[in-house]
Amino acid sequence: MAKTTYSKSSAAKNLVIVESPAKAKTINKYLGSDFTVQASMGHVRDLPRGELNVDIENDFKPTYEVLPGRKKLVSSLKATAKNCKRLYLATDLDREGEAIAWHLSQVLGVPEEKTNRVIFNEITKKAIEQAFANPGKIDIDKVMAQRARQILDKIIGYQISPLLWKKIAWGLSAGRVQSVAVKMIVQREREIRAFVPVEYWLIPAIFTNHIDKRKEYTDQWQKFQSPSDSDGSSKGPTIAKQNEWFAKHSAFLAELSTVNGKTFSADSAADAQKIYNALKDADFVIGNIQVKSSTSRPAPPFITSTLQQAAANRLGFAAKRTMRIAQQLYEGIDLGSMGTLGLITYMRTDSTHLSPEAINDARKYIGNNIGAQYVPEKPNFYASGKNAQQAHEAIRPTDVDIVPDEIKSLLSDEQYKLYQLIWRRFVASQMAAAKWDTTTLEISADTAVGKCIYKAQGRVLVFDGFTKIWHTGSAEQQLPSLKQGDKLAPIDIRADQHFTKPPARYNEASLVKALEKEGIGSPNTYASIISTIQDRRYVEQLDRQFHTTDIGEVVTDKLEEFFPKIMDMAFTRYMESQLDKIEEQHLDWLAVLNEFYGPFKKDLKIAGEQMEHAKAETTPSEYSCPKCGKPLVYRFGKNGKFLSCSAYPDCKFASPCDKEGKMVVDEVTEHKCPNCGKPMVKKRSRFGVFLGCSDYPTCKTAQRIDKDGNIVPPKAPPEPTGLKCYKCKEGELVIRQSKKGPFLGCNKFPRCRTIISIKNLDKLKDLQSKGDWPPSSWEKADELLGRTKKGAPKKPSKKKPSKKV
Repeated sequence: MAKTTYSKSSAAKNLVIVESPAKAKTINKYLGSDFTVQASMGHVRDLPRGELNVDIENDFKPTYEVLPGRKKLVSSLKATAKNCKRLYLATDLDREGEAIAWHLSQVLGVPEEKTNRVIFNEITKKAIEQAFANPGKIDIDKVMAQRARQILDKIIGYQISPLLWKKIAWGLSAGRVQSVAVKMIVQREREIRAFVPVEYWLIPAIFTNHIDKRKEYTDQWQKFQSPSDSDGSSKGPTIAKQNEWFAKHSAFLAELSTVNGKTFSADSAADAQKIYNALKDADFVIGNIQVKSSTSRPAPPFITSTLQQAAANRLGFAAKRTMRIAQQLYEGIDLGSMGTLGLITYMRTDSTHLSPEAINDARKYIGNNIGAQYVPEKPNFYASGKNAQQAHEAIRPTDVDIVPDEIKSLLSDEQYKLYQLIWRRFVASQMAAAKWDTTTLEISADTAVGKCIYKAQGRVLVFDGFTKIWHTGSAEQQLPSLKQGDKLAPIDIRADQHFTKPPARYNEASLVKALEKEGIGSPNTYASIISTIQDRRYVEQLDRQFHTTDIGEVVTDKLEEFFPKIMDMAFTRYMESQLDKIEEQHLDWLAVLNEFYGPFKKDLKIAGEQMEHAKAETTPSEYSCPKCGKPLVYRFGKNGKFLSCSAYPDCKFASPCDKEGKMVVDEVTEHKCPNCGKPMVKKRSRFGVFLGCSDYPTCKTAQRIDKDGNIVPPKAPPEPTGLKCYKCKEGELVIRQSKKGPFLGCNKFPRCRTIISIKNLDKLKDLQSKGDWPPSSWEKADELLGRTKKGAPKKPSKKKPSKKV
């Protein structure tokens, strides 16, 4: 891999190394001509993948290797470092960045007295100049904290995952944090299944003080409430629209609070109807009126978790997408005549701390551009979590005067949206509180069941404060001007049936919030956790909500049974705190690993001996076998849970089931089997719905269908090209079709998974005619194809690679 160098002079004497070319480009413009800035492209050395590579019996000694795709880069960095005046390691300021810096120092071999560590929270001229004016040394406690975390995660992943392959299915993985995250979703899923709705009734009323217009308003309200769609599918007006209607008709909504001095409660239609009958013709009058003033303080500036939550809720961004965009904004964006600028501070942080300069700049901007009345008397300060690193700052714009709308044309749509979110949250955090007047009304009526009291509340925004730029989405009804003793007329009064609702499923925002609350994982890991548990098919997102899969539940149950400590949230939280103490309190990293590994080793041995294969376990069902009449049981297969005859293998009847365990009955279609003529039936697999012959397994014909149930014509056979495959040396490249169009693939698929862009077809034919294709190595192939690799692929191994992330 070619080195990435940004230098203002060929005679540069100081070598600066950062992780990425974008960061290198931004930093370089702030340094003098005697600096050369190069990018390491992330980690250059790590524990090799595919094996544990940790000598547990010898003080957990790790075996580090230069990554396959970084060997040329490391050679280039070594050559430059050999003659440099000083080495400045300017990688990110978190544990991962510290570890990258340490590995670079070990690989490059520059004497310690010539090696400096520089850290900065933002990539701005001032921050860079300050960092290089005050260089430090590598924080070895931070490095050891990262090492302990990595080894701990590798031990769990590489020693439990093979057990899962053996006892459940190939390709599964366990992780110190990911497994607990899946457990949280499984627990929520089971709470939802076990939930029993409880009936309850409410008797809301809509009142107006325009007594003489009661009938007119009632007719208008009923018309307003009726669905607008011709098919009746509309859900009716939103709360905001209802509040608009109330304001135009001097009306408001109230809820029945007490009946005959007791809190109103009705759990049946009969109870509710009795009270409704007493209320429907009653006379209503205003009783007590209370007016209170209240304030709403702005939320603190973003930390990693709250940024991910807000981006998910307000922008619909997945956590992984949010962090990718934030990385771009941090490392630098080309802003035309302004040059390349880092727009936000470092995006992996758990601290809400703001520098005095940032606070002063925000207050100055607010006063000059929003209004002096929006600047609070004193700056707003926010408390961080107890484990937050106060040396770090919250996520904020590096320059508050770079207003999102003024650079919108220079940003991508997603960059603009995220920068605007961060900018608004930061500015709002230093604005004055919003002020409200909250009015509470009591409406009373004397009825046959006793005195009934309704309560209504309305809130009026007196001073918008921070909400001027950070909208809270509050939909408050505005009460008409009323005084005690005023008579009211009900526009609408009804008895409404309700049922209690189960707890809500997690979405990305609420899962991140729950992980943070439980102390599970760190700001760096939330996005990768969410990505991994979906990649492993432990959970899936439907309508942006997490649902567990059968395999996710089976894995969780097995781990809970045999590794209770790893699956215990309190223990996971404890281990997180121990890892933090390695960095912050000089706790011995070996002591932390030894404390964990002793009990874990025992659990691993017991699990290996006693864990039963998931396919051998059955649970009873409510169904009977249609072939032999014996009970059907639930079994677990490669595609999840299914129904099988308890007399297996004597009776081999099996049927798919849905998520609730209900039998899925095959639907006979009008289509006939092209091979045997028997009816085709709709079947389901993990890839979706398809048609299969009703005479299966005697006839194994299957056909793909579209969403309307029509048969999809079979794919055209791959088109030969005569080109040799450079990976397996045995197959030939053929033209295959995908959703995105044609591509070149090996005809030995799936044993060989070579993929090459169709754009290279003519080039490869020309190379082969000259005898230059196939090349002798993968690296040469990448060079001929013009590929920029992030890391060279590993050659096939007889050992199955670990799926641990």
